[in-house]
Amino acid sequence: QVQLVESGGGLVQAGGSLRLSCSASGRIFSINDMGWYRQAPGKQRELVASITTGGGGNYADSVKGRFTISRDNAKNTVDLQMSSLKPEDTAVYYCRAVVAPLRDGRTYQYWGQGTQVTVSS
Repeated sequence: QVQLVESGGGLVQAGGSLRLSCSASGRIFSINDMGWYRQAPGKQRELVASITTGGGGNYADSVKGRFTISRDNAKNTVDLQMSSLKPEDTAVYYCRAVVAPLRDGRTYQYWGQGTQVTVSS
C-alpha cells in the first residue's frame, strides 16, 4: 500500500504565498508522474501542475507564472510553491502520484487526503 500525505495548506490573503508539500511512503519501487490537483466547491477536480521523473513540469493556464512544482526523487516528495495567490485559487488541493509498487512495471495512481487552501480578498 502507498500513502500520500500533504501539508502546508491554510488561510492567506490575496497576493500572498503558500507552499504545499506531499510525501509518498509505503511499498514503492518507483514513482512516475506526480502532481497537484484542486477542487473548489461545486466544481470538478482539475489539474494544477504535474511533474515527470525528469523534472518536466506542466501547468494549468490559470497558474502559469505564479505556481512552481518541484520534486525530490530520492525522498519521494513533491512540492507546490504558490505565489500571487488569488481568491479563485481557494480549493482543496490533492497530491497525486503514479506509483510502481513492484519491479514488474505495473503502475497505480494514488491520492492524498487533500489540504485546504483559502485565499481571502
